[in-house]
Amino acid sequence: MIARLVQAALCVLAMAAPLRADTQAAAAAQAAADRLSAAAAELDAAESARDRVAALTETVHAYEDGLAALRDGLRRVALRQRELQAQLDSRRDEVARLLGVLETIGRTPAPLLLISPQGPTGTARSGMLLADVTPALQAQADALRVELEEVAVLREVQETSAATLQRGLTGAQDARAALSNAISQRTDLPRRFTEDPVQTALLVASTETLDAFADSLGNAKVEPTGTETPDANEPSGNLPLPVQGRILRGYGEEDLAGVVRYGLVIAARPRALVTTPVEATVRFRGPLLNYGNVIILEPKQGVMFVLAGLAEVFGNPGEILPAGSPVGMLGGLSPSVDEILSEVDDGAVGESSETLYLEVRDRQGPVDPALWFALE
Repeated sequence: MIARLVQAALCVLAMAAPLRADTQAAAAAQAAADRLSAAAAELDAAESARDRVAALTETVHAYEDGLAALRDGLRRVALRQRELQAQLDSRRDEVARLLGVLETIGRTPAPLLLISPQGPTGTARSGMLLADVTPALQAQADALRVELEEVAVLREVQETSAATLQRGLTGAQDARAALSNAISQRTDLPRRFTEDPVQTALLVASTETLDAFADSLGNAKVEPTGTETPDANEPSGNLPLPVQGRILRGYGEEDLAGVVRYGLVIAARPRALVTTPVEATVRFRGPLLNYGNVIILEPKQGVMFVLAGLAEVFGNPGEILPAGSPVGMLGGLSPSVDEILSEVDDGAVGESSETLYLEVRDRQGPVDPALWFALE
């Protein structure tokens, strides 16, 4: 009896690869869900904040971070679950043998299990062999149990993710609406100049290129209010990008039409919030040429940040915006819960279907945005 059990056990241990327990994917998804819960609390607190625009801006960013992290966490959960399932499926026979051996050992009385026809010496040898094999079998069984428990945890995370995603998407939508409303009611921003809307309209109508518009805007006469221009900003190369995303095309690269663009094209998710990374004066906002909605910021006398491709634009010409202030949102439609779950099941990180164009200019023309922004 003992010889057959030991032989079967050794066969199982030789063929079965060690099983690995890894709950990082589930932990990442849970951490993202916690971030969304914290964002919901921030949204409630922002309603009574003294600076509601700043508070709501942080809330929108919190929702964006939480949703992005949850998408990534669920993608890792799906990948890990497929990995575990493939491991278990590929070793189905080995696992069955392991369970069979353990079951036989468990139901056979210990004295009967150790009796050998070779007498006392054989019985002693059988006991030693069983003592050597049993811990290894138990370790393999424990590893299998851990693996199966992890599968159960991952499935539970996936089953509860739909409700978490829906709360996050709804909260993000509410936070964006509250932010837009708070910006429309904001009246406490310092103003550097008063815009002449007729002059601006004539300037837009007579412009054929962004270069010409930027030059004319820089030379346009404005009515100063006495507030000094922000002039403490210097090129540092470490400013955050105005939107969370990834760079599709860099400075001086050709676009799809073969036209060289002296700015960055940044891919981001639908409805992403765009902010000014430094204190800056709004020089222009509105539709311009084929760039869509544009806002031009002046962080330093003679320097302009051109942000184009927005669906919504915040701020009025002449206002001085603090660093981190929202200046607009990208367009597109936020995906539904079903679309996100289908996306993560396919292993995708998330669709960045919207783009923001960022150009930095000085008195000589476009300059490399890397002089101001951290592009890595």
